[in-house]
This record gives sequence, C-alpha cells and structure tokens, in this order.
Amino acid sequence: MDRQQEFVLRSVQDEEIRFIQLWFTDVLGVLKSVTIAPAELESAFAEGVGFDGSAVEGLARVFEADMIARPDAQTFQVLAGPETGLARMFCDIVTPDGSPARGDSRQVLRRMVARALDAGLTFYTHPEVEFYLFDEAAYREGRLVPVDHAGYFEHTITRLGTDVRREVVSRLEAMGILVEYAHHEGGPGQHEIDLRYADALTTADNLMTFQTIVKEVAAENGVIATFMPKPMIDAPGSGMHTHLSLFEADRNAFFDPAGEYQLSLTGRRFIAGLLRHAPEITALTCQHVNSYKRLWGGGEAPSYICWGHNNRSALVRVPLAKPDKAQSARVEYRALDPSANPYLAFAALLAAGLAGIEGEYDLEEGAEDDVWRLSDAERRALGIDALPASLHRAVEHLEASELMASTLGEDAFDFVIRNKHQEWQDYRAQITPFELDRFLPGS
Repeated sequence: MDRQQEFVLRSVQDEEIRFIQLWFTDVLGVLKSVTIAPAELESAFAEGVGFDGSAVEGLARVFEADMIARPDAQTFQVLAGPETGLARMFCDIVTPDGSPARGDSRQVLRRMVARALDAGLTFYTHPEVEFYLFDEAAYREGRLVPVDHAGYFEHTITRLGTDVRREVVSRLEAMGILVEYAHHEGGPGQHEIDLRYADALTTADNLMTFQTIVKEVAAENGVIATFMPKPMIDAPGSGMHTHLSLFEADRNAFFDPAGEYQLSLTGRRFIAGLLRHAPEITALTCQHVNSYKRLWGGGEAPSYICWGHNNRSALVRVPLAKPDKAQSARVEYRALDPSANPYLAFAALLAAGLAGIEGEYDLEEGAEDDVWRLSDAERRALGIDALPASLHRAVEHLEASELMASTLGEDAFDFVIRNKHQEWQDYRAQITPFELDRFLPGS
C-alpha cells in the first residue's frame, strides 16, 4: 500500500467517514458510483471492486463483462453538504488481468496526458461552465420557468438563483475545488461558475464533481439545474468555454514576449491543430443533437473555424497575456459545451493541438471581424469554413478521423460512433411541435 492510500485510510478514520462513494463515468460522461463502507476500503485499494462492465454504456461487451473499479487515492475528497460522513474517490477501470479497460474514458485522457508528458509538456485547462436553473414545480407541469429574469452580470434581487450559486461555490471550496468567478449569465435563470485552472485530468474530475453538486444544491432548493446546451429557443445557449495551456516544467510554452499577442510558435501551431481538426472533434466537444441548436443559434456561440484576439465570434480566442504574467498565456476554445464528456473532450483537444505542434502546422491570419456578420462569399474569400451544422455531419467527420480513432482507442471510438448514429436516428424519427403547428392544420 502506498503512502497516499495510507493517508486516505487515516483520513476516513479521523473524519469519521461512514460511506465512500467510488465514482467513474461511462463513455457518454454519465456519472456512475458504487458505495462501500470504511471496512472495505483497504480491500478496494488492493483488489478493486468488481462489477458488470457490459451494463455500463460503452465500457465492455457482454462476453468480456467482468470489470474492476480501482479507486485513485489521489482523488479522495470529503463531500461537502448537509449530510456528513461521506467521501468520494474517482476510479480507473481495469480488466481482471489489471489492464486498463479500453472503453474507460478516464483512461483515454490519461493516455493523452502521458503522451504530452513524454514530450515534456503538461496540459492545463480552465473551464467556464454555464447552466440554467428552472422552477421544479412548473417543470413537472410541462413548463420551463426560469428562477429569475436577470441579465449578464446583473445583481439579482430575487435570491433563489444567487443562493444556489453561492452554496455551490461554498461546497466546492470546502472540497478544495477552487472557483475563480461566479455570476449571472445572459439568459433568464442562466448562471456561470468558472473553475480555476488545473491539469486536465484533475479538471475533468472536478467538472464531474461540480455538475453533481450543482444538481444536488438545486434539488435542495426546489429548482432544476440543467447543463443542456440550448434549453430555450429565445435565450442564449449554455457553453463551456475552456482555456488551454501547455507548460514545460514551470515555463508557459504558449508565451513569447516577442510574438504577436505574446503567442509563441508552439502556441500558434497548437491553435493551427485545433482549427484543422475542429470538424473531427466537434462530435466530442458537442456530443448531442441539442448542441447544434446552441452552435448555430447565435449568442456568441462559434459556428465558423477561425481564430482571433479578443474576437468572441471566433472558434479560438487568444486573450492578451500581460508581460508580467507570462504564466497566464493561453488559448480559449469556445465550441465546447457542458453536456460533453470532459475526459474525451479534453483528450480530443490535446490530440488536435499536439498534432499541430508535431506536424508543424502553419497558422493562417486571424479574423478580427464578427464572422457571424460576414456573408458566405466574404467568409469563403477569407478561407473560413463552418463547423458541422448537425450531429449527423459531426459524426461523419469523426468517423473518418484517424487522429480521433487513435486518440480514443478502438472500443471507445466505435461505441461513440454507434451511439451518436443512433441518437441522430432517434432524433430524426421525432414529430416535433414545430411540424405539427406548421403543417397539420393546412394538410
């Protein structure tokens, strides 16, 4: 037993923990858990906890169903909230012979992070997470009623949304998950909480914890929290703009005081990789049919493949790094939405960026115009292509991508493709209220 595992065993005793939840995700990013008592913890560290992997989306096939959840002691945290004596750890999923499960999305990100480390690079991410809060009683009656009608950065008089946001931040901070900002967003009942930057695997774990806490606090207050990308037609969608950076030891590899916008050659090639492979990774950063209602619904959502400085209509934005804050140099990827599986999305972004660095991709001129306002002819003249306009098109790009096939691995890649094709087929089969309202009376 290693020292971290010994620390966890002592902490469980000192903190009077009664139950330990072991967490992991399926390939779609849905949180799974199994609860053990403290008496079982030492055995869980030594042998893991067995379960039927074929019952978890994309994890294993029926004829290889036996899987083991092995808790990662580095992720131990006491859960904050009204109920005391609870803790959680994330798990890596392995087969009975100890090999990493090929469908485990956390392992997918681990592999990509390890590949970057082999090149001397550490990948950091900093997400800005948007979500909506709706009245639960109205929802059960079939109505979407936001908890407030405030706007961007507005100080709300109605306390419900603010109280939920503050309680979420308090619980996150109590667990050691640091928050940078929390504020009201542009839509009615829409809020944003920005997590502080951390290495990509830690951030992905933090995002799964964050979403769980948001939903729990909302339920305690009689409201529903949703990370659906576009829940209302006439209101902005919810995105998860994510800031990305690479470090070589303690040096920011994206910073060059002599470069345009203080951006290094490494940073430029990383952006070029994001742009070239954007169509291939969109089914992972925007994984549901509803995601494309946000991408093509305006409200500062990126629809076109370009980059710029301080240009919020661009897919990739380069904030200006202050000369005395070289460590803050970063790029912002704006297509990601909060319904994504963060493990797969971060792995895809890192793979695309590394492809740009290793392939020495050239970065085209940035776009400083509002690309939404340009005509199709103007965009064509500037060489600006569009992101996929539907999940169907995004999956076609993903299916043809050798880069993403190698990044996800055969099992996870095949499952995502099959699942997204099925989601598109299920969506196409629906008869929507729009069709009934428009076509039924005149038929």
